[in-house]
Amino acid sequence: MADITHALSGRAQGRLGPAMLVLLLAAPALAASLTNLSMRLPPEQWWRTLVDPDLDTIAQILALYSFAPRLVVSLLAGGALGLAGALLQQVLRNPIASPTTLGLEAGATLALSAALVGAPGLIGFWREGVALGGALLSIGAVLALSRRSGFAPLVVILAGMVTGLACAALAALLALFNSHYLAGLFLWGAGSLSQQDWSAPAFLAPRLALAGGAALLLVFIGLAAPVLARISGARRISTRLITAMLTGAALLWLTDQMVLLLSGTSGEMLPTGAVTAMLGAPLLIWMIPRLRLPPHAGAGLLSHATRGARAGPLLAGFALLVILAALASVSLGPGIDGWGLAGPGDPLFALRVPRMLAAFAGGALLAVAGGILQRMTGNPMASPEVLGVSAGAACGLVVALFLFDGVGRAGQTVAATCGALLALAAILALARAARGAPERIILAGVAIGALLDSLVSLLMASGDPRAVLLFNWMTGSTYGVDAASAAVSLAGAALVLAAVPLVARWLDILPLGPTSARALGLPASASRGVLLVLAALATAMATLLVGPLSFVGLIAPPLARLAGLRRPIPELVGAALLGGLVMVLADFIGRTLAFPWQLPAGLVAAMIGAPAFLWLLSRKQATP
Repeated sequence: MADITHALSGRAQGRLGPAMLVLLLAAPALAASLTNLSMRLPPEQWWRTLVDPDLDTIAQILALYSFAPRLVVSLLAGGALGLAGALLQQVLRNPIASPTTLGLEAGATLALSAALVGAPGLIGFWREGVALGGALLSIGAVLALSRRSGFAPLVVILAGMVTGLACAALAALLALFNSHYLAGLFLWGAGSLSQQDWSAPAFLAPRLALAGGAALLLVFIGLAAPVLARISGARRISTRLITAMLTGAALLWLTDQMVLLLSGTSGEMLPTGAVTAMLGAPLLIWMIPRLRLPPHAGAGLLSHATRGARAGPLLAGFALLVILAALASVSLGPGIDGWGLAGPGDPLFALRVPRMLAAFAGGALLAVAGGILQRMTGNPMASPEVLGVSAGAACGLVVALFLFDGVGRAGQTVAATCGALLALAAILALARAARGAPERIILAGVAIGALLDSLVSLLMASGDPRAVLLFNWMTGSTYGVDAASAAVSLAGAALVLAAVPLVARWLDILPLGPTSARALGLPASASRGVLLVLAALATAMATLLVGPLSFVGLIAPPLARLAGLRRPIPELVGAALLGGLVMVLADFIGRTLAFPWQLPAGLVAAMIGAPAFLWLLSRKQATP
């Protein structure tokens, strides 16, 4: 595997020196800092406030114990995150390694959330140790899973993203059942840098390695800063590490000061982490075509089944499992008097059938969308969840709900479809401009997903009462599905599956590349556009049903291929059945496990799917 030291395009290398890069970021940050400070305190009082503050003057107290510590924390945290990202990329020889893509952020979030709910004393005693422990457990699992592949970049990122999504699902589940902590968790997750004294800077200065626990979730900088350092022309390891650290510090400093400048004198309800992603994602998008990534290993890790199999018996077996799971889901369940059976005349039966059908339809739609994306891009990591398509659908829906009153089901579907379509179109356009390497597609998905998730995070942390309703929807609850919605979703899934035979030839040819596609008479651009619309529509309909956190679009197609379904039609039909099966089981478990409380099907599916997919990943690596 090529070292990432030389993974830089010739046209970008050396164009901008490391010193100039840091200067270009630090100069506007300094100007914004001086402007913000002058808005809070007259310049003639700056020196006096520093050496002999008047504790009876509110402006001096705020400047000394809020503004100044916040500025120092932004520098320390940004530098630590930039250095951490550069170290991870160098050690793993992986240009897209970062605390986010390796699951460090999600592991720390889960540990802090669990401690906040179960042992709040630990948060007050040593929150940084809790965060560090969660991050170490997460990265340990990722490295253990990818060890057999020699830490191939694609395998490491795949394991990291799945581990991160699993941790995020568990953290969301904890937040869902502890609503009195929701506001704090939302603000922490969005990355607020607000300070009340000098305790955080005093802690961070000698302990930069623990910056993630004290400086909140600003880890997008851990991906962007090292990439910027490479593009600036920093070749030597020492130069690259120093440049990444200074770039991260300047980037977070600039972002935080812009947040304060735009928010007036408070800036309290505009989390810096979300704004960092909003500003950093376009920067990363601009950088993607300018990077020459090293040759990737493991791109075909999940692309082929171990051996061929007859499709008919397999699909019949999958269908039988779906029927059995569906019957159990609508017939069995706990009640006041314990477990019991419900028949067609029972009111419980009538309530359970729509949500079971909706869960199946959502799982099938996500599985088909994931299978189409994986075949269209030739990338086993392509899925609505990983590539940010689900985030696009969620963002479209959230924007519609916040901008318009009384948005009905049809309007929600249109908004979600537009969001998913725009996100997927942007990702594929970036991948095409960068010659379609799997790592570039992942980078594009991370950037688009971070940008859209930051918009959702800002709305969720805004304090609007609709934020709690949105959180319940985003976790994938099928609680409120009625018969009409279930019928529409099932019809949508049937229409998407009916379209699969019409595009099967395209799905067979497109993985061969554009040259082969043209040689075989396939209009590559037109066919990709049709598949793009089909995948976006399926993702939008599924996201409305089961939320954006499900793993089904990622795990169902590889499971179908592992079973021996190689051709497009059997593979996608098998993936749809498996995806529907996972969601039906998830809905049943969520309804019965914590009775009378209900766990959202989307989160339960994520918790089922993550171990299954990680087991599949380790099994494929163990196969010679």
